[in-house]
Amino acid sequence: MKQQGFTLIELMVVLVIIGIASAAISLTIKPDPLHLLRKDAERLGQLLQIAQAEARADGRPITWRADAKGFRFNRRSDDGSGVDTFARDAQLRPRQWESTPMQVNIEPRQTLVLDAEWINPPLRVVLSDGQHSLSLQRDATGLMRVVAQP
Repeated sequence: MKQQGFTLIELMVVLVIIGIASAAISLTIKPDPLHLLRKDAERLGQLLQIAQAEARADGRPITWRADAKGFRFNRRSDDGSGVDTFARDAQLRPRQWESTPMQVNIEPRQTLVLDAEWINPPLRVVLSDGQHSLSLQRDATGLMRVVAQP
């Protein structure tokens, strides 16, 4: 009596072919630009809250500056003679945008200063990659949220 079915080698060859095809497809898929933009906005919201807490604890204002390539936090050094760029700080170190080039607009002003005040004025940071726009909004309680732009 003859048995019907596939041999183990035939099944393994098919699995190798499927693995190679799926790897090739996954390498050709580009990341969604809106996903990268949202990731940048959410990361920025978390870092702004950390910087705000640091400014409250330390008492020295922290400024946030951004350009098309990345962003950084700065504050006056302890002795007042220079600027602390947080280069060795794991959280507040200078960073690159994941979605580049980035256009950044801060409302109501172009320089963002985080100080020791517990009640902060509303703030809106608009991030755009040229195709998509998201805004990071802070209300008076300090809560940051990401909102899609029309």
